[in-house]
Amino acid sequence: MTSGGLLVAGTTSDAGKSVVTAGICRWLVRQGVKVAPFKAQNMSLNSFVTKEGAEIGRAQAMQAQACRVEPTALMNPVLLKPGGESSSQVVLLGKPVGELSARGYHGGRQQKLLGTVLDCLEQLRGTYDAVICEGAGSPAEINLRRTDIVNMGIARNAGLPVLVVGDIDRGGVFASFFGTVALLSREDQECVAGFLVNKFRGDVSLLEPGLDMLKGLTGRRTYGVLPFRHGLGIDEEDGLRVSLRGTVRESVVAPPVGEDVLRVAVCAVPLMSNFTDVDALAAEPGVVVRFVDRPEELADADLVIVPGTRGTVRALEWLRERGLAEALVRRAAEQRPVLGICGGFQILGEHIEDDVESRRGHVEGLGILPVRVRFAREKTLTRPAGEALGERVEGYEIHHGVADVTGGAPFLDGCRVGQTWGTHWHGSLESDGFRRAFLREVAAAAGRRFVPAPDTSFAALREEQLDRLGDLIEQHADTDALWRLIESGAPRGLPFIPPGAPA
Repeated sequence: MTSGGLLVAGTTSDAGKSVVTAGICRWLVRQGVKVAPFKAQNMSLNSFVTKEGAEIGRAQAMQAQACRVEPTALMNPVLLKPGGESSSQVVLLGKPVGELSARGYHGGRQQKLLGTVLDCLEQLRGTYDAVICEGAGSPAEINLRRTDIVNMGIARNAGLPVLVVGDIDRGGVFASFFGTVALLSREDQECVAGFLVNKFRGDVSLLEPGLDMLKGLTGRRTYGVLPFRHGLGIDEEDGLRVSLRGTVRESVVAPPVGEDVLRVAVCAVPLMSNFTDVDALAAEPGVVVRFVDRPEELADADLVIVPGTRGTVRALEWLRERGLAEALVRRAAEQRPVLGICGGFQILGEHIEDDVESRRGHVEGLGILPVRVRFAREKTLTRPAGEALGERVEGYEIHHGVADVTGGAPFLDGCRVGQTWGTHWHGSLESDGFRRAFLREVAAAAGRRFVPAPDTSFAALREEQLDRLGDLIEQHADTDALWRLIESGAPRGLPFIPPGAPA
């Protein structure tokens, strides 16, 4: 028997689909429902490696955590990783299958993936009581509807009711709700059950007349009004926000345990990937994280991080163009802490042989670490574990570059020279004991009287964050109506709102 399901769509990108999906998942699992997340197609440079070695979007990994289940490739069968303005690497069922231009993808390849996407969803629905799906962008992208496999394309084919989320903090939410429905075909409109208002500030009673008028205009009800709350969100798909500093600790920042704070500067390289690596640092009381793009911004930093990137050679050129490369070399020579992660680690090495990503061949690195990198066509996707600084460490690897380490002290399958550290491991700083040991080393090298908090648990902060999302749904949505929607589908007889989709 097919299980219950729901598609969470949005009036725009960043309307709150990922957050609402995670909140509904956490609310359901607390009711004893066996639930899973699903996003047919995701475009993001922030990804995660599942236990079976599949690459999926980090948002779906966090939604799986909201469901208290292990993430799998079924939950995000298509992942697009941008490599420039008009092309992306296509990751299918967790493995890269090639590069495609936007025109090539939407020109035919996308529609061919519909069968695979529907099969993955069907497998999840055969295993779980409910599957909460997340859409992408807006379902009313009329230029892309013919090849859509993530919004109304999947809702129609899988018989899913659609809940449209709108960010009222941006303004124009009523027009966005009405316009979204009115630009859909009659058949698509039949799937749209109603609306959910996100990020409302003020007295809900002042909003209610508008919601009544919206129902009169569309025949569709509003399933909840979620208040604006600081400190809500899950791992970013794309954007430059440190999610845990911007969410869990945005409203109340704990004071430092020691006498000093520790300043961390993250180089905002092009095509930055997995910048969520620094979230665990941002969650530490007394650690101040900022993204920088000028060499003078490194001057007062106690630690500089060169993060992962989808374009290692392009990022290296960008660092040189901006004077950041010279500042990093000088900083390393002065024995001031630098950490390179994945692409950042490769940049710190002696040279790069890249016939895969940039196809630039031999490129000189910064020469700070004794490492030579060769790009392989097959991507490394693993979940390594080990020990460093006397502490247990877990991480995940996503890279084409193969590093030949010829010197230095071993460090998480990379190396360390002086106060410069390099590793391919993402997520290592989420290991609490290791993070504290690393920060003690950085503070000592920087001459800061900084003391890591003895009790910061990154995993506990994430759970607290997900519970707050579940609380929002439970307290501010009509959960009885939401469950009927998940269990029984969209109400029948919903009116058609003209003009509908253009021919």
